[in-house]
Amino acid sequence: MKKFITLLLFLGFATSATAQIIAATKQIPLVQKAYNTKATIGKDSIRKNRILAEVQEKKIDSVIASVEIYKAYKKAAHASYYADKFTGKRTSSGSRFDNNKYTAAHKKLPFGTIVKVTNEKNGKSVVVEITDRGPFVKSREIDLSKRAFMDIATNKGSGGMLVTIEILSK
Repeated sequence: MKKFITLLLFLGFATSATAQIIAATKQIPLVQKAYNTKATIGKDSIRKNRILAEVQEKKIDSVIASVEIYKAYKKAAHASYYADKFTGKRTSSGSRFDNNKYTAAHKKLPFGTIVKVTNEKNGKSVVVEITDRGPFVKSREIDLSKRAFMDIATNKGSGGMLVTIEILSK
């Protein structure tokens, strides 16, 4: 099993409290920087003798590193990609297919399985979700969306490549 580190960058979309909760529940390190931190001290309007302290953080950059473990599924598998004519049509899982998303079709893996596909020639990899059945050709193991295929392809004009398939273990 291999461990891969994925860095997620929250640029103001989450508060520091949310980032700390995520880090605590997943037991992962948290690095954060706060910009334009402003503290104000005022008096409580209901209880006059009580002092309130408020801290306002305008922008927070948090980097959360999570460890993902992938289990080898198949090496030297032949991968291809969907034709443009399938965009907008329903997949076997019921969702609409989009060639710009990171999805794939596999004959046996359950829908929703997260798979890492690595090009064996250049070492580039992409993480996709299984949303469809296929390919219905004996020699092919997996069909990637066009975007996922082009991200890892050495030759953009080719229709297939040899890949290594790894499954995200939970």
